[in-house]
Amino acid sequence: MSEEIIPADVLAEELKHCPEWDIEGEAIVRSWEFENFADAMEFVNIVADVAEGAGHHPDFFIRYNKVKLTLSTHEIGGVTDADLVMAGRIDNVA
Repeated sequence: MSEEIIPADVLAEELKHCPEWDIEGEAIVRSWEFENFADAMEFVNIVADVAEGAGHHPDFFIRYNKVKLTLSTHEIGGVTDADLVMAGRIDNVA
């Protein structure tokens, strides 16, 4: 996998494969809303297991039954192939 930042025009094209994700600054983001806090936390724990296994971790923002995930390769300050792969993995468990 490349450890280079994906240019904005290429990223917009690549996100067509993950249409629920949006570009926000130097990251990609997606939000979910659940029935209740327990369901939201169950989802967070599933994503945490997937992220730990992949060695690539999103930032989690939790507000009661809402979860927002942000993916960016912090070391280089932007979205890389690793972020897109992780977005796909998250979509598969969502």
